[in-house]
Amino acid sequence: MTAIVELKNATKIVKNGFDEEKIILNDVSLDIYEHDFITILGGNGAGKSTLFNSIAGTLPLTSGSIRILGEDVTNFSPEKRAKYLSRVFQDPKMGTAPRMTVAENLLIAKFRGEKRGLFPRRLSAYKEEFQATIERVGNGLEKHLDTPIEFLSGGQRQALSLLMATLKRPELLLLDEHTAALDPKTTKSILELIKKIQQKFSLTVVMITHQMEVVKEVCNKVAIMSEGRIVEEGGVHHIFAEPKNEITKEFISYVHQQTDTALNYLHHKGKKIIKAKFLGISAQEPIISKVIKEYGIDINILGGTIDKLSTVSIGHLYLELDGDLNAQSKAIELMQTMDVIVEVVYNGD
Repeated sequence: MTAIVELKNATKIVKNGFDEEKIILNDVSLDIYEHDFITILGGNGAGKSTLFNSIAGTLPLTSGSIRILGEDVTNFSPEKRAKYLSRVFQDPKMGTAPRMTVAENLLIAKFRGEKRGLFPRRLSAYKEEFQATIERVGNGLEKHLDTPIEFLSGGQRQALSLLMATLKRPELLLLDEHTAALDPKTTKSILELIKKIQQKFSLTVVMITHQMEVVKEVCNKVAIMSEGRIVEEGGVHHIFAEPKNEITKEFISYVHQQTDTALNYLHHKGKKIIKAKFLGISAQEPIISKVIKEYGIDINILGGTIDKLSTVSIGHLYLELDGDLNAQSKAIELMQTMDVIVEVVYNGD
């Protein structure tokens, strides 16, 4: 598999106050492979934006290297990196020229990364192509080919930014919290557009977001950052099903309304409570009925959710086991042999 981006020991140190140094990116190594859709997650000050800006070239590294398609771009300017990557910003006003029309903005995007001289722009020659492009969006943008950007809604402008970023296929698309300023309905339409574009052009995408629902919808990989380091990374289904790092667990917990704390009042002596995660094929098997028949215990479903990820669905069930404690323990062992991830929330003591 081809690595589109290779970060090796990437470090950024800044002066903080009275000549004090602060490490905001700490020896980060990360490979981003062709066709990956990877999200960078982390709290405020985790280093997400620093990593993003280092890849884009707007923030030079103190040490370490960045390679894109095998070429060392560590010392390349953002303009020189434009032949490899494009970016959609959080603010819909960024990345577009507000007083120019939709068609004029698309014309600029069409020649991204190319050398330009003084010659007639020939806008009319591309209008039919641009009209067909904006008709893919379906949010009214198709009526505004000759409208200045400043008169568009935030959702229309963000959709245009995405079209501009991918009009000329980039090797790497950077999405910088691109749905954070949008309402839920507009966010959904933008995500649908992203999925269509990524599938059509087989794009490699890196995204920053705080919205876990967005991660579930479009990503196949996740990297979690804390204090300038990547503390965990992997496939989105592995991260959701079996997070290892405490910070990762905290992020995942925000997705599910039912928490271990909420189950505290349900504790009954002699009845174990477990959190069972059913992944892929195991989600389609009658596992609970098999366990009941095998060990003669009762199982009460306390709650549950389904995470519909872009790669696979994960079922989460909170179960109360009732019966002989030894049989309950054996029932848990049987579940684990059937590819169910089991966590004991309450041991029945």
